[in-house]
Amino acid sequence: MTKPLFACDATELLAGYASGAFTPTEVMRALNAHIARWEPALGALYLWRPEQAEIQAAAATARWRQGRPMGALDGIPVTVKELIATAGDPVPLGTAAVERTPAPADAPCAARLREAGAIIFAKTTIPDYGMLSSGLSSFHTLARNPWNLATNPGGSSAGASAATAACYGPIHVGTDIGGSVRLPAAWCGTVGFKPTLGRIPIDPYYTGRCAGPITRNMADAALAMGPLTLPDPRDATSLPYEAIDWAAAPLPPRGLRVGVMLDAGCGLPVDAEIAAAVKNAATLFARAGALVADAPPVLTREILDGIDVFWRAKFWDEVRRLPDARRERILPYILEWVSAGARVTGAEAARGFSGTFTLRRACAALFDEVDVVISPTTPNLSFPADWASPTNDPSRPFEHCAFTLPWNMSEQPALTLNCGVSRSGTPIGLQIVTRRFADLQAIRLGRWFEREYGRIPHWPGDSVQPPSLA
Repeated sequence: MTKPLFACDATELLAGYASGAFTPTEVMRALNAHIARWEPALGALYLWRPEQAEIQAAAATARWRQGRPMGALDGIPVTVKELIATAGDPVPLGTAAVERTPAPADAPCAARLREAGAIIFAKTTIPDYGMLSSGLSSFHTLARNPWNLATNPGGSSAGASAATAACYGPIHVGTDIGGSVRLPAAWCGTVGFKPTLGRIPIDPYYTGRCAGPITRNMADAALAMGPLTLPDPRDATSLPYEAIDWAAAPLPPRGLRVGVMLDAGCGLPVDAEIAAAVKNAATLFARAGALVADAPPVLTREILDGIDVFWRAKFWDEVRRLPDARRERILPYILEWVSAGARVTGAEAARGFSGTFTLRRACAALFDEVDVVISPTTPNLSFPADWASPTNDPSRPFEHCAFTLPWNMSEQPALTLNCGVSRSGTPIGLQIVTRRFADLQAIRLGRWFEREYGRIPHWPGDSVQPPSLA
């Protein structure tokens, strides 16, 4: 195999383990050495434990040698986002303001990965409370985009997206309530999948909050979905379990009504390079026999501002209970944003939350006319690494979420994968949205697009040494 072991896909690792070409121990040692070189520059990991990972790898190596792998991911190095609880570890929520109390048990995602034999060798960094699309945090080191260390990986699954592109193992799990898997995946050039709400059990759960895989290719995203979707009674919003064939063949879009959404209705204007890349993707759909037409926006300024008001009020209710000394440790951008929640009335908060149902109706109405929506994942290219958001303005916090947030509220599957690279060298993401519960269709369409457009041939993490910040 020409690529280094640390850069192998999960499917390649499993084939190598089965054939005896290499072992989980060899892979974990190569990966730990790679991370040791890269991590001081990247800032993607929290609780990286190389010694424990190699002990787990040795156990996986023994199982493979005996011909008795533990599960679908035995010996595969993975990470989970910091706010996904792992037993015995604190969950600081990306902020210096909270007490670091050990979690009593694995959250559903972590539990399912361990049961499948995966090696959770680290957790990935997030911004304060997971409330930013940025790698900036008052607790963690600054996470950077491996394509250009001066730029931002996005967030809130910041470390997960950076780690994926830096070849810190093949599978990483994030969470998404308005784009927090898809936005950073787009800016880092990776695959990011937000399934139908409840497809992957999650704890704690909330309106629109999902977990999903971040990977370098569609096959690994599909592989991760098998264990992650297994049932867990702790999620009262989870769907009945379905034994879905996530490895099903690519699905050409012939005959599908595909709506191309280039206007989100509000938010940041779409960068010209991003618009051109999405139009090129639409051409591929049309050539494959899809019935391609423009799709109208589903989001309005009133709805987006109302959701902002609601989130400020909800989050302020949590922050106001902190002692003053702890509250002052919160990232200043977040503290300025949330403090406005103190002035929100109950009626204003309720009105803002009701906009989520107006948005859901608009999404449903659109899917009466189309089978699939494609759009930019982000309206803007990556932004400076030390900015808290693409606007860096707490009075305009969600301007970059207009293409992603609607599908959390409508509970629909939404996938991002690479569809281009800007002149400055940073990736561009295409979002593919399917009907509620049509998660497999989204995965299969993603596999088709990846096959037709082509995978990224070389990742930043292919290099032994990280790029220079200069």
